[in-house]
Amino acid sequence: MIRRLRLASGLAMLAYVTMHLSNHALGLVSLGVMEQVLGWVAGLWSQYPMLALLYGAFLVHYALALWALWQRRSLRLRFSELLQLVLGFAIPILLVRHIAGNRIAAGFFGADTSYYRFVLWALFVHSPVHGYLQLTVLAVAWWHAMLGLYFWLRVRPWFDRWRAAALTAAVLFPVLALLGTVDAARQIAAMAAEPGWTANAFAHMRLPTPDAMAALERIITGLQWLFAAMIAAVLLARGIRRMLQRQRGLVRISYPDGRFLDVVPGTSVLEASRLGRIPHASICGGRGRCSTCRVLVRARGHAVPPPDEAERRVLRRIGAPPGVRLACQLRPAAPIEVTPLLPPFAQAADGVRGVELAQGREREIAIVFVDIRGFTALAEGQLPYDVVFILNRYFAAIGHAVEAAGGRVDKFIGDGVMALFGVAGEVEAACREALQAARLMAQRLAELNQSLRGELSEPLRIVIAIHAGPAIVGEMGYGAATTMTAIGDAVNIASRLEALAKEFDAELVVSEEVVARAGLDRSLFRWEEVEIRGRQEMLAVAVVDSVRNLPEQSPSPAPRERVGPGAARREGEGRSMADTLTRPRLPPRPPSPAVRERG
Repeated sequence: MIRRLRLASGLAMLAYVTMHLSNHALGLVSLGVMEQVLGWVAGLWSQYPMLALLYGAFLVHYALALWALWQRRSLRLRFSELLQLVLGFAIPILLVRHIAGNRIAAGFFGADTSYYRFVLWALFVHSPVHGYLQLTVLAVAWWHAMLGLYFWLRVRPWFDRWRAAALTAAVLFPVLALLGTVDAARQIAAMAAEPGWTANAFAHMRLPTPDAMAALERIITGLQWLFAAMIAAVLLARGIRRMLQRQRGLVRISYPDGRFLDVVPGTSVLEASRLGRIPHASICGGRGRCSTCRVLVRARGHAVPPPDEAERRVLRRIGAPPGVRLACQLRPAAPIEVTPLLPPFAQAADGVRGVELAQGREREIAIVFVDIRGFTALAEGQLPYDVVFILNRYFAAIGHAVEAAGGRVDKFIGDGVMALFGVAGEVEAACREALQAARLMAQRLAELNQSLRGELSEPLRIVIAIHAGPAIVGEMGYGAATTMTAIGDAVNIASRLEALAKEFDAELVVSEEVVARAGLDRSLFRWEEVEIRGRQEMLAVAVVDSVRNLPEQSPSPAPRERVGPGAARREGEGRSMADTLTRPRLPPRPPSPAVRERG
C-alpha cells in the first residue's frame, strides 16, 4: 500500500507539473497564448476536487519520503538514488515562495495575482533573483519526477526499447519550458521599460498590501524552516536509533569471498553491501520490484524473518526455492551468510528470469585449479605466436583430461584452468572424478611435453589443487560471456590451495574433504595443516609431490572417455572444448579483508 500511495501521489503531482511546464513552453508561441491556456489550466486545478487531489498528493508523498528516510539504515546510495532524495526534499523549500505568492496571497489576503504578465514581471523584472530561483524549482521538480519514473519503469521488459526516446523527451520538455519562460520574460521586460506600462498593466489587479507582503514573507520563512526542521528531526531520530541499536549488539553478514560486515539490527542485506562497498545488483534501487538483488541465505534459528506479502509475491513470480530472498527486503536479526545469485552488473531482464539451476542453486561439488609453474619465465624469448600456440595446446590437453574424467572446464585464467565436477551428480563421485582428472592431466602433459620438446627449453610443469564443498552453481556473466560457473567459499579455498601447492613445491594438493569423500586411505598421504585466509580453523591438506605417486582409488566407475569434441559420454552429455573456448569467463574475484560497518 505504501508503494502504491507513493506512486499514485507522485503521478498526480507529475500531471500538475507537466501541464504547468507545457503552459510555460507556449511562451515560444506568444504571450497571449500563454495567458489563454493559463486560464484553462488554472480553472481546472482551482476546482475543489483537483485542489484536494494536488494538496493531498503532496502531503502523502512528502510524509512517505520522510518515512522512507527514517527506514533507511544507510545513506550510502548510488548517485542517481541520492540525487532523487536530495531533489525531492529540496522541492518544498524552494517552491514555498511561489505557493505563498499565488495560493496563500489569494486565499488569505484577497490578492489576485494569477496573471502571467504580473508573475513574469515580479520574477524577472522586479526581483530577478526570485525568477532564477523559480526556474531552478522547475528543473528540480522535473528531474526528481523523471528519476522516480526511471526507477519505476526500468524494470519493465519493454523499457530498453524506449529508453532513447524517453530520455530525449525528458530532456527536451523542460528545455522548451525554460525557453518559453525566458522568451516571455524578455517580452515583459521590454514592455516594462516603457513609462507608465506597469501602472496601466496591473491597474485592474488586487495586489497584496505592504502589510500582507510582510506577513507573506514571515509565512515563507516559517514554512521553509518547518520543512528543513522535519528533515533534521528525522536525521536526528535516525542517529539516536543507531546508538540504541549498537548498544544491543551488531549482526554479522558474511559473503562468499570471505568478507563480512557487522551492522546494526534492522539493516537490510543490500544496505550492508553498500556500506561495505561490495558490488550488489539492484536495478530498482532497493524497492523490491526487480528481484536482481536476490541472494541465497544460510542461517540458523530465527535469524531470518519471514518475507512480507510484497516480497513473497516477487519470490513466487521468479519461482524462488526456499532460502532465496531479496537483499533489499531482508533485515536479519542474527548472523547470516548470503550469496548473491546475479552478478553486480545484472540488467532488468535478468530479474525476470526464474531461479532455476541455471540461475543459482547450492550444490556440493569438487573444484580443480590447474596452473603452469614458471610460465612467465618460460615464455620469455618466445614469439607471441609461439606463446599462443603452446597455451592452446596446453589448454586442449587439460580440457580433454577434465572432460574425459567427467568434469567441465569452467574458465581459463591466464595460464590457469578452473574445472568443476559434480555439477549434476553426487559429491563423492565428483571427488573421485577430480582425482582421476589429475592423473589424466599428468599423462596428457607428459605427451604434450614430448611433442613440444623441440619448442621448449624445459618441459611444462603444472600444479593442481582440489577441494570439495558447497558452492552456488548457476549461469553468470553478461551477454555472450554468460555461462555456467560456481562461486562460494569452496571455490576460494581451492584457488588458495593452488598457491600453496607452489609453496610446497608439490604437483598436487588435495583437501582432507576430497580424500575422505573419494574413499582413499588417509595414511597414504603426507599431511600438512595450513591456514586459509578468511577461515578461523586450520585446514588439513594432502601434499603429493608427483601425481604419479597418487594412491589408487577404491573401485569406482571407469572414467568416461570422449570419442571427440561434442561426442556423448557413456553417462550424460559433455560440453566441447570449442564451446568452452568461445565462451570466456571472468576470473574469480580475489578475497579481501573483512569490512566493518562504516558510519
